[in-house]
Amino acid sequence: MERVKGRLRAGALGQLLRAALLWAALAAPAMAADGLGLNEERPLWQSAVGFGVLAVAVGVARRSPPAAFAATAALNLLTAPALFTVSWTPALGVFALLLGLRAPRTRPAAALLAAVGCAGTVRIALLGVDPAPEWLVLMCTLLFCCVFPWLAGRYWRQSRELTEAGWVRAARLESEQRLAEERARLRERARIAQDMHDSLGHELSLIALRAGALQVAADLPGHHRAAAADLRAAASDATDRLHRIIGVLREDDEPLPLAPAGESLEQLLARAADSGLEVSWETHGPEPLPTAEADAVGERILYRVVREALTNAARHAPGAPVRVAAVRETAGTTVTITNGRPTRESSPSSGGSGLLGLRAAVTEAGGAFSARPHGDGFQVRARLPAARTPARTEAAPAPPRPASRAPFVRARRRVALGFGVAAAAGAVLTGGAFAWYTYTETHSVLPPAAYAGLRLGTPQGEVARLLPDRSVADPPADRAPDAPPGAECRYYRASGELLTSVDHFRLCFADGRLIAKDVVPRVDGGEREPAGPVEDEEREEEWGS
Repeated sequence: MERVKGRLRAGALGQLLRAALLWAALAAPAMAADGLGLNEERPLWQSAVGFGVLAVAVGVARRSPPAAFAATAALNLLTAPALFTVSWTPALGVFALLLGLRAPRTRPAAALLAAVGCAGTVRIALLGVDPAPEWLVLMCTLLFCCVFPWLAGRYWRQSRELTEAGWVRAARLESEQRLAEERARLRERARIAQDMHDSLGHELSLIALRAGALQVAADLPGHHRAAAADLRAAASDATDRLHRIIGVLREDDEPLPLAPAGESLEQLLARAADSGLEVSWETHGPEPLPTAEADAVGERILYRVVREALTNAARHAPGAPVRVAAVRETAGTTVTITNGRPTRESSPSSGGSGLLGLRAAVTEAGGAFSARPHGDGFQVRARLPAARTPARTEAAPAPPRPASRAPFVRARRRVALGFGVAAAAGAVLTGGAFAWYTYTETHSVLPPAAYAGLRLGTPQGEVARLLPDRSVADPPADRAPDAPPGAECRYYRASGELLTSVDHFRLCFADGRLIAKDVVPRVDGGEREPAGPVEDEEREEEWGS
């Protein structure tokens, strides 16, 4: 008990340590961003709340991955409507990965991702400064930082399940193969035992028959007569014990073994007659009687039918005449064994499995078998078709049918389809974002000639007719001079060049008039050194101010 408790405590401490390491890894980007000044100034309590939410998400990530992802997504939306933040977006991607890896169902996770997108859209529509680019940033963040990691987690989970199922399937196949081999060994033992039963049972029956004939001899002394009776009883008891042993080793529906007996049917009948069995036989047709060495399975089955019928007649109907008739035709061979009423009392014996085995063997070979009372005796008839069948051998068992992999294949195809759809959506969003970027950048260009023609004090309405459709949404305010008190300033690009830094124009209005105009220089690969007098004069001449 103490050992179990110690293992539980060690497991709990290990989980706590892993959770602490995960929290530290996810909190590191926020700490680094604050230290490097990548985030805007914010109160300390906001950072503390963010780290607390992150700790709660890490705590519930194993038991409830959707709750952990939802908490992190809410933290990102509260920090930035577009969902992208330097501090918390890495944690959002990690919890999206864990959501796909640990959540067993797909629809709740997909609904949660859709809800995050809808919430961000509503917040941008209500509080966004420039809704269109912010919504594009939201969609790109949702796609690349949420959907893609979630699909990667789903793919990882299904790969693990497929690997585990493969090992389980391999173990099951190995176990089934061992069981099949064991069953094959048991069937082989039963076949050998049944073959011994056929041979020994027939011989014991003939011994009992000879002892019975000796017992009723008129010139036999009394003590010899008693010895013959004991011999007959002992042979019958041995036959019964042999039947019971074979009944334990074989199944009732198992086909009769087909090992050859090493003699022809004529020899079998002659030996039975020599042992005292009143047997007669007749044949019809051009073909000879079947032998035990015949290649066809049907020939050997007919030989076994005759031998089993003679054995049963000797055991259960001593003294009764036995008639064997074989008819060979083009369609097949029919053998009929009929015995009359016994003339002597038979010793009691338990029912064997010989007739059941005969019926199974004949039926398996495509023939017909019957065993029923006939008049005062019993009749056994077997008919087999003439078609030759390969000899039955105890082949190695066929391997079990493999378990279907269709569910795993379909699941992996769904994940691959999701990746394809997400990639297509990402391409569309990226193309849309670049198109919007191109539109906003080219429609916020104030030509230098128009800027040069602006005069301070001009009414704002007259200035508006010369201005482009849009102003710069993300102005370089950090590089601009201080704005006049109470003025509303707008920024415009001096050039339509894309993906590069350009000069900006700043126009400030107050009381409906233009009160200030400034040139904000571009960034040339770093901090721009103060311009000299000659450069300043050239720039003023260039912009006309």
